[in-house]
Amino acid sequence: MSQVSTSSPIPSVVDELWERRAELSPADAEARHLVVGAVDLLDRGEARAATVVGDEVVVDERAKRAILLSFQVLGLARSQVGDFQHHDRHPLKSSFDGVRVVPGAIARWGSYLAPGVVLMPSFTNIGAYVGAGTMVDTWATVGSCAQIGRNVHLSGGVGVGGVLEPPNAAPVVIEDDVLIGSRAMIVEGARVGQGAVVGAGTILSASIPVIDTETGEELSRGRIPPWCVAVTGTRAKEFAGGTFGLPCVLVIKRLEPGRRHGKSSINDLLRAHGVST
Repeated sequence: MSQVSTSSPIPSVVDELWERRAELSPADAEARHLVVGAVDLLDRGEARAATVVGDEVVVDERAKRAILLSFQVLGLARSQVGDFQHHDRHPLKSSFDGVRVVPGAIARWGSYLAPGVVLMPSFTNIGAYVGAGTMVDTWATVGSCAQIGRNVHLSGGVGVGGVLEPPNAAPVVIEDDVLIGSRAMIVEGARVGQGAVVGAGTILSASIPVIDTETGEELSRGRIPPWCVAVTGTRAKEFAGGTFGLPCVLVIKRLEPGRRHGKSSINDLLRAHGVST
């Protein structure tokens, strides 16, 4: 379950602008100044689209409103980085203090990258938050407002979906110390708990059941529990036209909480189940 925050570092004037958003345009200089200031708070990490409080994802609806308003009050503008030209409403991110950015990596203004983040050629969208020590590997995508914890590894080609509308919708949350295997897709506000290992090619959405292979119990929809190894799977379901396999996520092992596991041992475990990172 998610909750909507009743307090926000984003100025309350954003709510007033939201109520009359149909009237706004790039010609509204004052509105543009206020919205840019609000998104700058996200860019610096002083505001976040969502946080985890206890066991709940708390959405800062005002922050997401500011992002949505930015599409309305910013006009298309041409920019250039080296030989590459861009034509967009949002500039690219310009502050990378303590962040390693490999050529080919793209991060949009309004995303926050903590010191120690490594960006391989990848894409990080507006409103995203990426915690310290996290690796965003080659061709990985961090979608709008996605919340990525500390010391996470998003392997090559991982897709973390964006959740921008409606403003009160919870974004994807990947907690600290998580390893997401190559080409996995985490979308639609799904959540991966701390210390989890997600096998390559796994698809997790808000409607995908997560099943414990030891008990056969459905643990949740769209949420992988902390400190476990989870892989893609199918389960049989009867339809009028026959029996078909529907996608699910299988929890195949529980890990010792707080202990970092060697990649080689995790790979051995996953290979035993026909998958890898």
